[in-house]
Amino acid sequence: MKSTQYSETTLEHFRNPRNVGTLEGDDVAVGRVGNPVCGDLMDIYIRVEDDRIADIAFQTFGCGSAVATSSMITELVRGLTLDEALKVSRGDVADALDGLPPVKMHCSNLAADALHEAIKNWREGVTPELEPVDESALSGCSTGELPVLGIDEFEGKGVYTSAPDPADLADMRVIVVDRGDDSARLAIGLTEHTPRVVFMTAGKQPVVSDDVKSELKRSDVKLLAESRMLAVRGEFEVEKILVHDLNEDEEYELVADALVVLG
Repeated sequence: MKSTQYSETTLEHFRNPRNVGTLEGDDVAVGRVGNPVCGDLMDIYIRVEDDRIADIAFQTFGCGSAVATSSMITELVRGLTLDEALKVSRGDVADALDGLPPVKMHCSNLAADALHEAIKNWREGVTPELEPVDESALSGCSTGELPVLGIDEFEGKGVYTSAPDPADLADMRVIVVDRGDDSARLAIGLTEHTPRVVFMTAGKQPVVSDDVKSELKRSDVKLLAESRMLAVRGEFEVEKILVHDLNEDEEYELVADALVVLG
């Protein structure tokens, strides 16, 4: 498997994660871990009965592989004793997902660490006070997603991973993916060359500074919130983008002539 390729099992857990949420009660413990370099943050909640994991849930703020590993571990350890669950490793999670790209093994594969932290907190009677998560403060990986199928295939054929010459996109239907202030300013600038510019972000609001957010609102850019790309499609060049609507949990195709995903 290539270093940027994800298995179908990983894609399935990313698109349809299991056991998302939180747990409450005196029989519940939580473990939080984070990777300050990549920006992923994971909370794993366990409900313990008779020294076994009777229930488990997670909240993950991060890229697609972080979501997939969190989802998978909830399936792997439900019903196990705490000692058995402590033996579940990062490698076990990756194997259950039919492999992860090497770059993600240490960046996003933290679910086992969060589980172990939850078990430790349970045994020590510790109830950590979890600070509310400001997703906009997380680094680029938190607004990223699994590598989009077709990105490499269509680079130079409608996909741009660096800022294009705006004149080349005149009168085109352009989608710009939220990668912070630079991508938002690029989208705003493109409206001088084409009236059909969409700015796609995974959050409810773009992950940009307040000044740039105000500029976006005043511009002719159409904001497409709570949306993630899944694939780029076309015959010889970009024609459609497969989008996952995170709010409605539905997939649909968006017609496009160009896609800008700044690196």
